[in-house]
Amino acid sequence: MKLRLLSFILIFSLLLSVAAFGEQTGTQPQVDANKTITIIHTTDVHARVLEEKNAGMGYGKVAALAANITSESGIRPILVDAGDAFHGQTLATLERGESIVKIMNQVGYEVMTPGNHDFNYGQDRLLELASKATFKVISSNVKKGDGKNFLDPYVIIEREGIKFAFFGLSTPETVYKTNPNNVTGLSFTDPIAEAKAMVEALKGKADVIVCVSHLGLDASSDITSKMVAEKVSGIDLIIDGHSHTTLTDPLKIGNTLIVQTGDYLKNVGTVALTFGPDKKLESVKASLYTKEQAAELTPDEKVSAVINGYAESQKAILSEVIAKSNIVLDGERANVRTSPTNLSCLITKAMVALTGADAAITNGGGIRASIQAGNITRGDVITVLPFGNYIVTKKMRGSDILAALEHGLSKYPETNGAFPQVANIEYLFDASKPEGQRVTKVWIKGVKLDLNKEYTVATNDFMASGGDGYAFKDLPLVNEYQALDEALIAYITAHPESIKYTTYTIQKGDALWKIARKTGHSWIELAKINNLENPDLIYAGKALLIPAW
Repeated sequence: MKLRLLSFILIFSLLLSVAAFGEQTGTQPQVDANKTITIIHTTDVHARVLEEKNAGMGYGKVAALAANITSESGIRPILVDAGDAFHGQTLATLERGESIVKIMNQVGYEVMTPGNHDFNYGQDRLLELASKATFKVISSNVKKGDGKNFLDPYVIIEREGIKFAFFGLSTPETVYKTNPNNVTGLSFTDPIAEAKAMVEALKGKADVIVCVSHLGLDASSDITSKMVAEKVSGIDLIIDGHSHTTLTDPLKIGNTLIVQTGDYLKNVGTVALTFGPDKKLESVKASLYTKEQAAELTPDEKVSAVINGYAESQKAILSEVIAKSNIVLDGERANVRTSPTNLSCLITKAMVALTGADAAITNGGGIRASIQAGNITRGDVITVLPFGNYIVTKKMRGSDILAALEHGLSKYPETNGAFPQVANIEYLFDASKPEGQRVTKVWIKGVKLDLNKEYTVATNDFMASGGDGYAFKDLPLVNEYQALDEALIAYITAHPESIKYTTYTIQKGDALWKIARKTGHSWIELAKINNLENPDLIYAGKALLIPAW
């Protein structure tokens, strides 16, 4: 009897061994085989929710891409956003960001780190939006006054038995790249120190450590994602945003890979991570999925339905026609951050008209879109000026105005959100000179600037609070006015000639600055409108375009 039982055990053990061998040669369950898990990442969408000619593929196609990857691999990808999602277009601003949260919920996002513009509705509203999100909004270096975290610092997500730890880093530039009042009482601590602490806390809790950072790669920033990778070991992947950098190929720093997709959903990033049976990370392949590649995708119907629902509910408000323009009003990012444009001049003239100030100055980075020729709607203006900023007048000495111009021109010819767009101010500057010594001459309403004289200057509340690094916060407040977009709508409505051009025939002895004074415009503005490479070279008998206002 014992012999028969022993034989049965041996046979049973042999069968188990054969079965086990069979699994290793092809029938092994997926949990024990090599597996590839994909992360889909986006950044700096700025509420560009729809596919557009001058923007990206839209959220509907992001969801479609995720569905395709799920179908092909059998594993749902992890969707991650690196910030500046909740603000930037009319569909977002009218709902104070909630529309974007609902859209991202439907797309299936799981992780997001807030960028500076995600604070644009105020810190309390950001917490409300985070509570409405089905994804985690995380940041490890945003602290409350008592030193506690403003948001959860990290989240762990599991796929196929693999644990991914995501921790967030928000740019310290937020203190002046949103209205400073939006972050009163908050501090943005050293991202490098926080990253080291996060790696130490997470390395025993996860198989992969991912930093989702809104730090960027811009050399002008004090802290970049590259610096984090150089100084902090143990981060497998940094999903980056903020600088609008398109990394066609990932940046490898030591054992850390940095990826960034640019902006506006022109690209979506994918990172395919392949693991062995022991959960060891064997390979990482990062690539961009471009808008051109996305042409073959059909937008996800449910995502499109959410977007269309918001668009329909806002249509009556936004479709109101306020004027008609026979010209394109230029608000392109590269232009308004390096030079005056017809649209920026129109905005600053509206500020002077409303306030009666001696001059106006606003930041080029606050102008977010162009207006095409034809009917101008309320929605067009809100898209140009989406931040809800209101106009403020402050007392400034001539020395303050000069310092402001020097600050705004300090990065020229680089694109700079602080670039000064002005009205009733003319200036000459020499870009070859050191920062702080570039502005050589200034006139206010045609009269040479008096450094000791006090002027009333209109600006926006963002800059008045120290935004974009302008030293306006402690200057005396004169008055506060309506929102900037409302002021522009009122000005265009009252002055329809402001969006039309006339021509001026150059006379013998004319100089561009004389024509500017004669017509009530800035010579810089006229040079830009007429594409004059050398403003000193104008010829009698030639026609110049002159704004009709």
